[in-house]
Amino acid sequence: MAFVIGDNCVSCGACAGACPVGAIAEGDGKFEIDANNCISCGSCAGTCPAGAISEE
Repeated sequence: MAFVIGDNCVSCGACAGACPVGAIAEGDGKFEIDANNCISCGSCAGTCPAGAISEE
């Protein structure tokens, strides 16, 4: 199951740096996770200071 970034994303980019497969990129107003590339490791969720990332 892929992770998703919620609307409380503060666009800091910490999650993108933590993703081992590069599945996170800056989107329109917040960062977004490419569900096709996400390996559900949870590294991004652990680094998000806003707690904006959860499992879908």
